[in-house]
Amino acid sequence: MAGKEKPKAPAKPATAKPAAAKATEGERIAKVLSRAGVASRREAERMIELGEVSVNGKVITSPALNVTARDKITVRGEPVGAPEPPRLWLYYKPEGLVTSASDEKGRDTVFDHLPEDMPRVMSIGRLDLNSEGLLLLTNDGELKRKLELPSTGWLRKYRVRVKGNPTEPEIEPLRKGITIDGERFQPMEVKIDRHQGANAWLTIGLREGKNREIRRAMDHIGLTVNRLIRTSYGPFRLNELQPGEVEELRPKVLREQLGMTEEEMPSPHTTPRRTEGPSPRTGEKPAPKKPLKPGEGARALSETWQKVTRPAKPAAKPVDRADTRSGPRPAPRPAPRSGGPRKG
Repeated sequence: MAGKEKPKAPAKPATAKPAAAKATEGERIAKVLSRAGVASRREAERMIELGEVSVNGKVITSPALNVTARDKITVRGEPVGAPEPPRLWLYYKPEGLVTSASDEKGRDTVFDHLPEDMPRVMSIGRLDLNSEGLLLLTNDGELKRKLELPSTGWLRKYRVRVKGNPTEPEIEPLRKGITIDGERFQPMEVKIDRHQGANAWLTIGLREGKNREIRRAMDHIGLTVNRLIRTSYGPFRLNELQPGEVEELRPKVLREQLGMTEEEMPSPHTTPRRTEGPSPRTGEKPAPKKPLKPGEGARALSETWQKVTRPAKPAAKPVDRADTRSGPRPAPRPAPRSGGPRKG
């Protein structure tokens, strides 16, 4: 009929928009658990699938859930508190420790030898059982994930001692990138520092960090690694840390290196302190060290590396100074008694 208008479509309920907004409110449960330092995001998802996580008294089995600060979360019956500000520790991993929370073979892990008063931490990356040096530890799963991403592209430097006398032509393929058993290795920064008897010291820089990358690359060109020390991870350096020692990075330094805001950092009144872990061999804590004056740490480290890579002096028995470890020294000879020679 002329002049008759079509009926208008019914209007959407006024509650539709708030309901949609509510569905996207909060953060994924695995991310919240990771930020709270419970576990990495991947491990948190596994715990959820195993039914170890409850939200508001109800066990959940899927990580596809958003939660807010109003929700009560428990893991294995223990309540999960609010996320702490991200913190970062530098740790000198000794040789012979596994970089994992637990080991199926029952071997000691780095977490078995950390100071008792440290919070729950996770390692950023790994170091092999027979490798030593700088290992980063954090209480924040998101920070761990960020620093492990390949897109970060941070250079990781190592001091490597190999058996053999490599030449520049032999190591040149490593600088261009090689393929081992079908796996492509990105170009490495390789510098020959010193030849010393049957061994040589190299400085190697990586941006990937694949499993046993340096050892496999050296073996590929006919060299055997017999000592490997990571000295830096991006802007973070080993400096004068000794095996088993751990040092928390100051909030200001962490903020500058990661581009985080002050609200994400620990409180200004919290002063990071340096703690020395027990020896992995004796279980005893080393005696406290006197505080260093400005510049002493860097100077001591430089002198140490010069001693490590300095050619050994001729001697009756060759001694590999590069692998000299702490241990008992022979007692000094007694000084001659005063009073002249004995009669008789």
